[in-house]
Amino acid sequence: MRYRLVIFDWDGTLMDSAERIVACMQAASRDAGWGELAPESVRNIIGLGLPEAIATLCPGIDPGRAELLRSRYAWHFVEGDHAPMRFFPGAVKGLADLHGRPGQRLAVATGKSRRGLDRIFRESGSGRWFHASRTADETLSKPHPRMLEELLAELGVGVEEAVMVGDTEYDLEMARALGMDRVAVTWGVHAPERLAASRPAFTAEAMPELFDFLHGRAGVGRAL
Repeated sequence: MRYRLVIFDWDGTLMDSAERIVACMQAASRDAGWGELAPESVRNIIGLGLPEAIATLCPGIDPGRAELLRSRYAWHFVEGDHAPMRFFPGAVKGLADLHGRPGQRLAVATGKSRRGLDRIFRESGSGRWFHASRTADETLSKPHPRMLEELLAELGVGVEEAVMVGDTEYDLEMARALGMDRVAVTWGVHAPERLAASRPAFTAEAMPELFDFLHGRAGVGRAL
């Protein structure tokens, strides 16, 4: 195997959830009386923890309104929209195959809350694939590397044996701060040229390319 531990971002990397996040954040902003948020501005903060996302989207927002926006976002995401979110095509098979490799460890590092990630794990049955996970509300938000440090320590894996897979510069810069290899995927929210600035070891333009690389079948290369 190319890496003993593969750490995945969630939204925009494994799950096709960006448009739902955008719609729910826009609705929450209107509910909180902040006004309309541009779709591209919301897409830009996907991957950050919710407090950090709100602070970036709404500079100068007072604490009370920020809390109202946060609670309304949570309501819209969980209660207001019952449409199931789906994995990107090929993700389920790829994860199942990778999980089946002897000695392979998989983890999640996400800007979602613990409650949100656990709910997705239950609803999709995907929690069984992952040996550990960290969410933004139980440690520091990306791009700080704390969640990766905690995952490495929990699973007993050296940084040179691990890779971070993500669709945003927050994912890649988090790994870069530790000297960890990183893989960029281009079907998420940040443009390829923005991802390239973080000097990924590999850039996948399609899900099969990603899993071929992780299995050691293609795209040999290391981050500089």
